[in-house]
Formats: sequence, C-alpha cells, structure tokens
Amino acid sequence: MNSIALYTQRLAQLVAKPSVSSVSPTWDMGNRDVIDLLAGWLYDLGFAVDIQGIPGKPNKANLIATRGSGPGGLVLSGHTDTVPYDENRWQQDPFSLKEQGGKLFGLGATDMKGFFPAVLAACDEFANTSFEQPLIVLATADEESSMSGARLLADTGLPKARYAVIGEPTGLKPIYMHKGIMMEAIRIQGLAGHSSNPSLGFNALEAMQMVMTELLAFRRDMQEKYRNPGFEVDVPTLNLGHIHGGDNPNRICGHCELHFDLRPLPGMDIDSLRAEVTRRILPIEQTTGTSISVEPLFESVPPFQESHDSPLLQSLEKLSGYAAESVAFATEAPFLKSLGMQTMVFGPGSIDQAHQPNEFIDLQQIEPAIFMLKQLVQQFCVQKQPLIHSLR
Repeated sequence: MNSIALYTQRLAQLVAKPSVSSVSPTWDMGNRDVIDLLAGWLYDLGFAVDIQGIPGKPNKANLIATRGSGPGGLVLSGHTDTVPYDENRWQQDPFSLKEQGGKLFGLGATDMKGFFPAVLAACDEFANTSFEQPLIVLATADEESSMSGARLLADTGLPKARYAVIGEPTGLKPIYMHKGIMMEAIRIQGLAGHSSNPSLGFNALEAMQMVMTELLAFRRDMQEKYRNPGFEVDVPTLNLGHIHGGDNPNRICGHCELHFDLRPLPGMDIDSLRAEVTRRILPIEQTTGTSISVEPLFESVPPFQESHDSPLLQSLEKLSGYAAESVAFATEAPFLKSLGMQTMVFGPGSIDQAHQPNEFIDLQQIEPAIFMLKQLVQQFCVQKQPLIHSLR
C-alpha cells in the first residue's frame, strides 16, 4: 500500500472515533478511543506506550509513546480532540472521511487528527533503524477546551526531550511564536432601588462604565509600552466582548457583568497582567459603593516564542524553504516549552479549515509533510549531522 493510501486509511479510522471537547457538558466527550487506536499502531511499530489519565476525567487521557532512549530526542505532538460541530451545516457525515477533488473531508481532518497519520508514515520508514536519541509521539486531550492534557504534562514534567514539533495546521510553514489568551469576567454587585431616587442604591452599570474607561486606558498604556513587529497586529489587544446588567429602566442597576479578551505578546506575564487589572479597577469600589470581582473565564494560555538560534527552527526553515512566522491562534507550545524543549509549531493543512463545517485537508500537503518529518527524525533521533535535503 502506498503512503497516501495508508495515510487515508489511518485518518479515516481516527475521524470515525468522535472526540469532541468542549466547556459545555452537553458537547464534551472523551478521547480514549482515539488514544487507544494510536497506542495500538505505535506499539506495533516498537514504541513503549504510556497512557496518562487526566485526573477527574476518566474517559480522557494523554498518550506518550517512546522509541529509543537518551538525553535528547524529538517529540512529535498533536491533540486528539475536535471542536463541536453543526451536523446541519455539513454536506456529509462528519465522522466518515470522504475523498473528493484531492481533499479529505471529515471532522478533525486538518485540526488536527490529520497530523498523526503523517507521523506514523514517518515512523514506518524507521521500523528497522536504531535510534541514537528517542523519538516520542505525544497525543493530548482537551486542547480545544481547557488544555488539561498539556497542563498535566507541564505539571508532571513529561515527556523529556530536547526538541518538540506540534503539528497544528500551518501550511507546512514553521511557526515560532504566538500571542497568549486571557478571557476574564468582571462582576459588579451594586444595590438596586427605585430610579426616582438615586440615593436608594448603588448603580452597577455606572460603576462598570468607570471600569470600562479604566480598561481602555490600560489597553492604551500596554500598546504604548509593548510592540512586536513579528505579528501582523504588533501590539497586545484587549477586547470588550460581552456585557449584561440590570433588568428595567426604572430600577437602579444592581448587578453588571463584563467579559473581555486580552492577547498578550511574548514576554508579557499573565499573572502580572491580571494583577494590574485588579489594581486599576478595585479602587472604583470605594468611589461607587459597589463590590467588584475579577475572575478568569478559563485557565489562560501563555504567549509563546522560540529563539531564532534554535537548531530545530533552523532545520524547519531549511526543510520547508520558509522563514519562521507568527500566528494569531494559541497552541500547546508554551506548555511543552516549559518542559525545557525547543518547540516549534509545524504541520500540514490550513488553519482556515479549522473549526469549519466540511473541514478538509489537502492531499498535496501529505507527501511533503511525511518527507520533512522523516528528515527531522533522521537528524534528531538517528544521527547528528546537519540536514542537507529540502523541498525547495
């Protein structure tokens, strides 16, 4: 069976196993069927398989599959979950892979179950080869929701290697940095009363107007202080995205809630940003007589940046023929980098297809992806010498 046919066969089996993760319990499901399928394939290829359960989530797990040993080595990493889907907007069964027009359609085909069959194809090439350093295939849970899988890896200090490639869909262009994500809720508790006499209460909407003014001033200060020309939007952003308060025009507003999104640049610390927001807005309590709280809507994702001196970055630039770029979306890269690994984001498929109905991966990207993954394994696991092959 040729590499494309085997790739398609494996991807069809992965797509057929639903693994939606979501903050909504209605949608959320486990990923163990996907993990077990990958574990079986990798075991047959001579990998030692470790299935790492996610605490409190009995139907979810990470997979750490290792072949070889040593202090260095390469991690090839992907997440096993997909986003929820609207079946009415799909022209086919989302869990049945369909080939049409040189594309493979299915939920997760590009984001990012499509990475694993390319990894397996590269592993097939080295079935009878001894490794000087380990090759580790990593499959994680919940990237599309809480990133609980990547967070568990960071907490446990596993896996151990020198280099890591996360196969998110980048069009086979190396990605060396992205912004972080903070999504926060500000809740103001005032005191309701009849609107004819403002002294009867404390207006939460008026207090929120002061909070919003302070947040916009904070945004201006951040954008004057921080800038990174490597991003299309080269400043940190802060978006006021949702607000709700009050229940009637003739009542003093007793409660108001605001949700905002903050995207910090590499080098900006999330804990420090959250502390600065709190420092700026809590004094408004005293002015307005209200109670104000700041709480994260989900655990934040730190910004990520890899050094241009990284051998992994330089190898991917040579292999792909593209200079390393930045992206607007967040990944598990900061968690793997926190384990001491040089980390890059690089994989087949387009992010434009991610989270879309009729998601697909273009077959033209598959053979180049397999070729470059084989070259990485050759360099970082089989031998120690500069890469001399590239596609361009």
